[in-house]
Amino acid sequence: MNPNLVFLNSFLDVSEETFSKLTSIAVYKKLDAGALIAKPGEVPSKIYMLVSGMMRAYLSSENGKEFNKNFFMPFSFVGALTALIQNQPSKLTYEALTTCKVYEVNFNDITELCKSDINISNLYNRILEHVYIRYEERQLELISMDAKARYLALRKKIPNIEGLVPQYEIASYLSITPVQLSRIRRKIKTEEIKQDR
Repeated sequence: MNPNLVFLNSFLDVSEETFSKLTSIAVYKKLDAGALIAKPGEVPSKIYMLVSGMMRAYLSSENGKEFNKNFFMPFSFVGALTALIQNQPSKLTYEALTTCKVYEVNFNDITELCKSDINISNLYNRILEHVYIRYEERQLELISMDAKARYLALRKKIPNIEGLVPQYEIASYLSITPVQLSRIRRKIKTEEIKQDR
């Protein structure tokens, strides 16, 4: 079965007919590392289904410091969703961290299909629910876990993250400094060595 259909079926049973309608409005693209799909101050119009590679969403401060809000791995939906829904400029930058393969969809095309197809409308609602749940999980991590627990949770979600993104970006996502992250990693390594003995 098509892996994209398998992914969509994880939200809701998607018929071949519904899948065909969705693929008819999707454009397959390859993005180079560093490519931006949404920028602050610009009103976005597209949403993306990430099928390979890694992306991030980040906020830039006035002095140029970057704060990573989210990392995206296959399969996931990526885009400035709040800006898309409100038809307003994005506050975040969405960037490909590695070479990525995506399906690009015009957000207006999706919303128009939702009006005429109850199955697509139901799928859209399920995806929004999923995005909200992930957002709440992230907020709970930030307020209820210490930095070490947040790092271990991230490593569990993305086991090879150390080889994909620089340490300063991981630290930014965890809301700590790269020095703090180095200490946490050293402590974990020491604990792992002791357990192996």
